[in-house]
Amino acid sequence: MTASDKVFTGSIPQIYERLMVPMIFAPYAQDLAGRIKALAPRRLLETAAGTGVVTRAVAAQLPADISIIATDLNQPMLAQAQSILPAKNVQWRQADALALPFDAASFDVVACQFGAMFFPDRVKGYSEARRVLKPKGRFVFNVWDRIETNEFADVVTQALAVLFSADPPRFLARTPHGYHDTDLIRSDLERAGFKEIAIESVQHVSPAPSPREPAVAYCQGTPLRSEIEARGAPGLDPATDAAANALAKRFGNGAIEGKIRALVITAAAP
Repeated sequence: MTASDKVFTGSIPQIYERLMVPMIFAPYAQDLAGRIKALAPRRLLETAAGTGVVTRAVAAQLPADISIIATDLNQPMLAQAQSILPAKNVQWRQADALALPFDAASFDVVACQFGAMFFPDRVKGYSEARRVLKPKGRFVFNVWDRIETNEFADVVTQALAVLFSADPPRFLARTPHGYHDTDLIRSDLERAGFKEIAIESVQHVSPAPSPREPAVAYCQGTPLRSEIEARGAPGLDPATDAAANALAKRFGNGAIEGKIRALVITAAAP
């Protein structure tokens, strides 16, 4: 992972929320919210909350008197999230998942949607989640499966590899889809002190009104944008066009669908 992989600034939060959330994040947010509801927490911490898609799903499913603290490293993402959900029982707070500003044994559940892949030290991040969990509390999170099982991301990555053949932008394969080894995930959690680890593969279908939307979403609404812009010519717009053309060639024009697959993990604090 490079330093730019964690940069969600400028117009990225708005594009991310408008295009990425309904396309790939919403179904997994509902999945996590259902799992969290079944655990009946009184205090919930969310790390790497992004623009708040899981926060909104959880707030809709849990009783209004449940305390929810939603955190993210990137303040622009939190600002976008708070503008959508100014709920009284949700506290938005900028925080590093590897150095959480909370007391030990403070929460019943810690949740994290598609954030662990960005942790520079995953064992440390998991150890922090375990530290703030009450005994027998649960850590519930998900990560993307390998890029080949996530069709839109794979097609975009291949298209950019052709356009930038001398130095292909590899953000999507390197970071969002770079942490899918179940043995490694289990080992990292065990090293952090977790028990009762369960890992489940969950597949959904990603919808888009046209090939243009996923091209803009990935090329302009994620840190892939920084990688493209750093390479100079031909530039961001031609790169987005190349991705849209590749998606149209693969899936057709008009409304399209692509398979997406993630791993959903639950682990218990001792």
